[in-house]
Amino acid sequence: MFIQELSPIFTEIARYPASFLGGFASGVLRLNLAQDPVKSWLDQQVGTSITSTTVVQNPSVPGPVPINID
Repeated sequence: MFIQELSPIFTEIARYPASFLGGFASGVLRLNLAQDPVKSWLDQQVGTSITSTTVVQNPSVPGPVPINID
């Protein structure tokens, strides 16, 4: 049963070994794909710009905000 659950992972590894190893290495090294130099290298390889979603933080609020519940 355990092998059946992992079989999709092994088929993807066998189908795309370079992509899997690249993703695994970037995860182990904790590389952020939206920052340079990784972003510029990916843009050269793909030929398009990779956009990422970022969370905009409110600079006027330094931390957790207390709320009152009546």
